Amino acid sequence: QVQMVESGGGLVQAGGSLRLSCSASGRPYSSLAMGWFRQAPGKEREFVAATSWSSGDTDYSASVKGRFFISKDNDKNTVYLQMNSLKPEDTATYYCASHLDPSGRLVTTNSYEYEWWGQGTQVTVSS
Repeated sequence: QVQMVESGGGLVQAGGSLRLSCSASGRPYSSLAMGWFRQAPGKEREFVAATSWSSGDTDYSASVKGRFFISKDNDKNTVYLQMNSLKPEDTATYYCASHLDPSGRLVTTNSYEYEWWGQGTQVTVSS
């Protein structure tokens, strides 16, 4: 079992920046593929960004590419989402997720492949 805990959400004006953090605990020394998703009121959960454990590969949704950046600290089992040039349409609850990946190379964009999820952190962007 892996526990995922997000932090860093809040209220920001359009054009501003926020950095979300997500720490994973419970499976030390495990190779975890990690990702970020978001869900706005009345909408389905959507993929935002994902990273492999050790290959350095990443992927982003078209709506955030060039504005958001995913990174991780394997020593801390923590993944980050740096969000720049925020727009009102980025307002949502943001969730981090992980699943085991012994290869360390997977970049997973499909939410159904993730096994463990955080509780979410709210990001609100005012216009």
